[in-house]
Amino acid sequence: MAAACAALGVSRASVQRRRARLATPPVALRPRPRPARALSVPQQQAVLDLLHAPRFADQAPAEIYASLLDEGVYNCSVRTMYRLLGQNGEVRERRAQLRHPIYQKPELLAERPNEVWSWDITKLMGPAKWSYFYLYMILDIFSRRVVGWCVADAESAALFRPLFDDAIAKHDVPPGQLTLHADRGGPMKARATALLLADPVSCSIRHHGLVPRSRVVRLPS
Repeated sequence: MAAACAALGVSRASVQRRRARLATPPVALRPRPRPARALSVPQQQAVLDLLHAPRFADQAPAEIYASLLDEGVYNCSVRTMYRLLGQNGEVRERRAQLRHPIYQKPELLAERPNEVWSWDITKLMGPAKWSYFYLYMILDIFSRRVVGWCVADAESAALFRPLFDDAIAKHDVPPGQLTLHADRGGPMKARATALLLADPVSCSIRHHGLVPRSRVVRLPS
């Protein structure tokens, strides 16, 4: 054994201790004895009925414990109350809580060109320091085609009106077909944009400022 331990770099004491532990029969675990002061089944049910009482419906076990002590009543400790509630799956907020259902995120579905357009404004660096240009772009999410764009020196919803009218006329979009998508930027929520979408000429165009993303489905040719 000495030569083998020297070759492996293992202590002989460790090997002997390990062998002795494996040779020892496992110790049989004895069941934990029931404490002499443990509550009986009727007493546990009495505590649960007390915790379920209407006057304690919105109180924690610690509050119930203090209230009962003020009345000169003692049934069990706070920890025992929690243990009994845990055995019955009641360790949670026992008051009526509003459960919000899982809502599906809205999506925009484009099955043909000129059905859903998305527009945005991108800030571009200018030739000098602290000078910027703003790129206005309208994108058809089905074909990924840029249907309208312009570069201006200011970010304003009023500048979007002529660009949008020109794109509508250029692509001959019929009323009631187009859905306009944008984020919640300042120009997208401005009054000028709202008046544009409420104009009688383009009253059928719907503005979806709350839509988080768009889904594109290309139909087979």
